[in-house]
Amino acid sequence: MVEPVSIMALAGIPEIFSGDDISDVLFCAIEANGMVLSNGDIVCIAHKIISKAEGNLIELADVNPSPRAKKLAEDLNKDARKIEVILGESSEILRSFKHSEQNEGVMICEHRLGFISANAAVDESNCGSDGTVITLPRDPDFSARQIRKAIMERYQVDVGIIVTDTFGRPWRLGQVNVAIGLAGIPATRSEAGELDGWNRTLKVTEPAFADELAATTGLVMQKSARTPVVILKGVEWSPCESKAADILRKKKEDMFR
Repeated sequence: MVEPVSIMALAGIPEIFSGDDISDVLFCAIEANGMVLSNGDIVCIAHKIISKAEGNLIELADVNPSPRAKKLAEDLNKDARKIEVILGESSEILRSFKHSEQNEGVMICEHRLGFISANAAVDESNCGSDGTVITLPRDPDFSARQIRKAIMERYQVDVGIIVTDTFGRPWRLGQVNVAIGLAGIPATRSEAGELDGWNRTLKVTEPAFADELAATTGLVMQKSARTPVVILKGVEWSPCESKAADILRKKKEDMFR
């Protein structure tokens, strides 16, 4: 029998400011909600509250765009200052384009952390004020490990942490939450060598476990509702040393570049 899994948005997360301790914020919300954490629970956290606490908000008024940023801004009808931030977050610009029906173009970038995403995950939503953009944490895995350590010390339970962001997918419309930082949670789970429902041996099946968990949070993690933390209960997993880069495909296997 498959055990039920619950997905709960944690209410009461306040506006986050630079220097805030996210672990303390979580403790307050967990206890205000009367929630009890158990071994095996998974805490999924939208990166923006971590980025805000770590001071990763950038005022565009303080950005001096380079000639390259200005040229891209002209081609894409984008703010040159935002493009300069995107360039600073990227190790490579893979594509940039603007369709005739688009108001603003898109840059597909390899982020400095290795993720492929639109605009290097530089975003303007939920930043708190106009003229401000937010970037990913400098090291989401480290941030996740620090939060996991704090929770385990306070509640004496072994939990997993997933830091999430919203990405698009090649050849598919819409966006889903994906894992960009991990602590304790395996990035993938190999099922090679196991049997399917007809007793045939699986050869290459490898579910993207962390991304599957991250994607479920999109059902209850609503930007307008300010619910950036979701707790999953009932998921079967075993703690391990992991990092978000474990889910990235090797460049030699990249068929699109």
